[in-house]
Amino acid sequence: MSAILSADDLNDFISPGVACIKPVETLPKQDDSNPYEVTTEDKLQAQNPVPASISLTDCLACSGCVTSAEAVLVSLQSHTEVLNTLDAHPQIDVPSLINNGTGASNGHHAPPKDAKIFVASVSPQVRASIAATYGLSERKAGYMIEQFLSGSQGLRIGGQNHNGFQYVVDTNEMREACLALGADEVQSAMLDKSKPRPVLASACPGWICYAEKTHPHILPHLSALKSPQAITGTLLKSVLSRALGIHPSQIWHLALMPCFDKKLEASREELTDRWWQHNEEIDTNEAPVRDTDCVITSRELFSLASARGVKLSDMPSRPLRRTERAPFPDERIARFLFSSPRRRREQEAEAGTSGGYMYHILKTEQARHPGSKISIQRGRNADVVDYVLTSESGKPTMKCARYYGFRNIQNLVRKLKPARQSKLPGAARRATTASGGTDYAYVEVMACPGGCTNGGGQVKIEDVKDTIPETRAEQVETLNLQSQKEWSRRVDEAYFSADSEESEAEDEDVTMTNGHDDEEGLINGINVEKVQDFLEYWAAVVDVPVEKLAFTTFRKVESDVGKKGKEMGDTERIAAIAGMSGGGW
Repeated sequence: MSAILSADDLNDFISPGVACIKPVETLPKQDDSNPYEVTTEDKLQAQNPVPASISLTDCLACSGCVTSAEAVLVSLQSHTEVLNTLDAHPQIDVPSLINNGTGASNGHHAPPKDAKIFVASVSPQVRASIAATYGLSERKAGYMIEQFLSGSQGLRIGGQNHNGFQYVVDTNEMREACLALGADEVQSAMLDKSKPRPVLASACPGWICYAEKTHPHILPHLSALKSPQAITGTLLKSVLSRALGIHPSQIWHLALMPCFDKKLEASREELTDRWWQHNEEIDTNEAPVRDTDCVITSRELFSLASARGVKLSDMPSRPLRRTERAPFPDERIARFLFSSPRRRREQEAEAGTSGGYMYHILKTEQARHPGSKISIQRGRNADVVDYVLTSESGKPTMKCARYYGFRNIQNLVRKLKPARQSKLPGAARRATTASGGTDYAYVEVMACPGGCTNGGGQVKIEDVKDTIPETRAEQVETLNLQSQKEWSRRVDEAYFSADSEESEAEDEDVTMTNGHDDEEGLINGINVEKVQDFLEYWAAVVDVPVEKLAFTTFRKVESDVGKKGKEMGDTERIAAIAGMSGGGW
């Protein structure tokens, strides 16, 4: 567990429910005491009990507490796990598995079973946080991170095996796939009257955990789409394992994310190879393989660098040379994933700081109605915003909203409560319908106030002033910022402005483009047709339908605390649940 994480850092706490049962189970036994000995009070010495060890599985298996940041209890996913894994496993030599002529797996030189391919994915919010810290562009911050993870001056300088990450992927690439699939999902829900409205975003694990544990009536509204973190992990493990002829467990995926809740998401039972592997390929005697093995946050990235004796500020702010990159076994997927350097689509402030799901859905619907306009109306605070698409004649055709922060989410949940029948004797059975909420087609719901750029794992103003010694001295303006609100505004500026800067040819040896940014046929800057072609190609490569690769499920969680089992007591029942692989919310 990273020492930089504490409950004081979290601004999206709800409230505790039933007391956590794990510490009760792990109270130290007083085996050395004599029950018949009589002593006096002055002879008693204060005893420090052994700290309770709470694993992520324990947290997911118990609904005893409700908070959007249960990752406070996470003891496994940390920068220490990253270093231990890099040191414990030899790195697979990818070129030895690829035929130089065809680029396909050559079927020879099978790697040792304990060897791994190390891959990493980085979210744009993390890059924005690092960019604001060092006064750089988001693009250059991304290059610094890639140099640290993969370059010769970063993680590779130390450790038993001098390992680094062979592939570093921008989650923005698979986010485009999520946006295209999300728009189709909402369009289908609008046409199918049997589906409940509105569709609610499912990319925020803090919100999902809250809904599954406390408001099961919300679950039918949730989008079934995986988050960019999850779908990136599925892509990397399914393609690399199939193309190189290795087991998914030999591919280790690290995700750099803006919030601790993403650690919870990575541990979901639904986000493993069991959900997309062919049945004949699954060995039920083996544990499921997570699509994302470990998640660290922006602040934990500094801990990772410090533990290796590296300063992020010393990393070159240029892309890796092509000769420094491991060859990817599928050229078409490589063109989609690795896009440096090129001009990215410009982020619009109206899209928000959490990926722009709602905005892309509106833009997609607007493209179907030429002449229509999008009007924006702020709600009771800056984190509640209504968006209305009106036709050329002025008639509303779609209404969407953005709800950030749990205080606002609770108001939304109240609006969506199902009708209740009156139980008064002799009274007419009238349904009390919820006011508002159901007229939305889609709501982008995120746990953190201000959205993902303000995630609990992002660099804070106090970190810049006190705990990041390598902050460049010339960034006086950054150090003089007085409040977290001003700092968050700076991070947002980096997030929105980075993609609009001109593409620079920092390295002539890097020529890859992603091949899905043509000027024609764009919706919200995305060539949807090419994205859909890519998804179909991916499904064909791994021989798995897109529905299994890109979508997931959610379920109601019921607490077993205090309930009597027929064959087991409470302690045994809780221990059995906590021992389940992957837990389950």
